[in-house]
Amino acid sequence: MTNSISELARAKVILVTGSNTTEQHPQIARFIFDALARGSKLIVVDPRRIRLSRFAHVYLQPRLGTDVIWLNGMMKIILDEGLLDDAFIKMRTENFRAFSEHLRKFDLEQVEAVSGIAVEDLRRAARMYASVKRAMIIYSMGITQHICGTDNVQSIANMAMLTGHVEQECTGVGPLRGQNNVQGACDMGALPGTLSGYQSVADEGIRKKFEKTWKTNLPLAPGLTEIGMFHGTGDKKVRGMFIMGENPAMSHPDLRATRRALAALEFLAVSDIFLTETAQFADVVLPAASFAEKDGTFTSTERRIQRVRKAISPIGKSNPDWQIICELSARMNYPMHYESPAEIMEEIALLTPIYGGIYYDRLEHGWGLFWPCPNRDHPGTPFLHKGSFVRGKGRFDCISYRPPEETPDDQYPFYLTTGRIYAHWHTGSMSRRVTALSRERPEAFVEINPRDAKSLGVANRDTVRVTSRRGEITLKARLTDDVPEKTVFIPFHFAEAPANILTHDKCDPGVGIPEFKVCAVRLEGVE
Repeated sequence: MTNSISELARAKVILVTGSNTTEQHPQIARFIFDALARGSKLIVVDPRRIRLSRFAHVYLQPRLGTDVIWLNGMMKIILDEGLLDDAFIKMRTENFRAFSEHLRKFDLEQVEAVSGIAVEDLRRAARMYASVKRAMIIYSMGITQHICGTDNVQSIANMAMLTGHVEQECTGVGPLRGQNNVQGACDMGALPGTLSGYQSVADEGIRKKFEKTWKTNLPLAPGLTEIGMFHGTGDKKVRGMFIMGENPAMSHPDLRATRRALAALEFLAVSDIFLTETAQFADVVLPAASFAEKDGTFTSTERRIQRVRKAISPIGKSNPDWQIICELSARMNYPMHYESPAEIMEEIALLTPIYGGIYYDRLEHGWGLFWPCPNRDHPGTPFLHKGSFVRGKGRFDCISYRPPEETPDDQYPFYLTTGRIYAHWHTGSMSRRVTALSRERPEAFVEINPRDAKSLGVANRDTVRVTSRRGEITLKARLTDDVPEKTVFIPFHFAEAPANILTHDKCDPGVGIPEFKVCAVRLEGVE
């Protein structure tokens, strides 16, 4: 996030898109409701009529995979009606002339034709967002999990710059992460092309800095994405894997292909706290300690680094992740002699400029620190880009619409979108072991619009078969107007009816994220 979570409570307008915030980030949703109680306005843009939409002053329901269309339309309205921030654009951005020409050529009639959003409704949202000094945009995986996910995010950045809703408190763009430490994992270099702090592996100077400290040679080129690793098992480019705290046998797209790839490995080791679906493929399973059994830090979606403190000793033979990695490394003839997570954090501070001032003694009291925090005296940075972007000036990108990889046809006439629900988390390896949560949502279901259900001869809680080009699952029907006609929704938590049997593995070409949010399926009742 460019800004801190608490600033939401003081924003005058909040635009939420591709985020089911009340169900997936309920503590963040609290701040949205605080803002509404102060008289702020809320815009919700989502293909499903999520619970938060009931509180929206403007609710827009686009077709799946059409975000670039409505975002371009909204920006064209802002440009045509003179609602842009001229001073910010002149001082802080570049490529605006080409971008403005791109928007002027955009046909607003495309908005309703492609996305299904009425232009006048979009106009209301554009005026609401652009006419105040302090507006924030919140998005999540409903924006990113598309083959055009990068285009979607760049379009959101374009709109924030166009209106000057950057570099101040209670403005900016807030991507809400899918897990509690995704931000921290990315910060530490859990990406194919970066070392910690988003320092490029292709930069010789950066590599030499790390090589000097680590006393080893580093690769010159980026590695594979996670999906790329699984594609590499078929030609034996990838022959073995070590998987930590991840359950790709449930969470990856096109699960049949994923599971074939796992079975084809010559060796698989898995480190986890439970015997997950992925761990069942493993040659070796290493028992890991849970969050309550280890010390460390989490970096949240707002870039806040906080301490995690061990509540109990590790159970049985389980170990914290850092110790497991050190033990494995020693057996591979590269000993790492760390004594504690605090010592590891000191090395992080040494090598990672944005974490340069992060030490355990500074995290012992209070509510943590926001990066960038370059030195011990720095207080942290609750909001970014004051006075300058990382690259200097912000660049407007001219983005054109690309349709989803797979759209409905006569054979597969429904859109499918997948996601999570309030009672469960990710692949259910933890939440489905909790009796109270399983009682709330004990089984898989597919949300169907009642008019579609009537045409299919399906009643509420009937068993339905859902089929895509990759496979089929059977599960109970849940009739609701929350999904539009010809669109169905399935949560991916349930191993007995895994939604990702149905999804395809085509990815955004820029960052490699799969298009979980759109594919084509057909439905039929099961006697």
